[in-house]
Amino acid sequence: MIKVKIDSEKCKGCNLCLMYCPKGLIKESKILNKRGICPVEFDSSKGACIGCRFCALMCPESAIEIIDE
Repeated sequence: MIKVKIDSEKCKGCNLCLMYCPKGLIKESKILNKRGICPVEFDSSKGACIGCRFCALMCPESAIEIIDE
């Protein structure tokens, strides 16, 4: 099982991960973080992560971690 962990406080809302997720499993949150930015969040309702790690590789803030369980 693959788990997607997103640190919402590190996220700066650049949305690069949204563009690179091949399954479209990341979306913009409607809740602001401490910096006043809408971070991204994993949307499990669209399916399961395939573990490609494109989102984590593209994140300039290293706010996304992919964990194989």
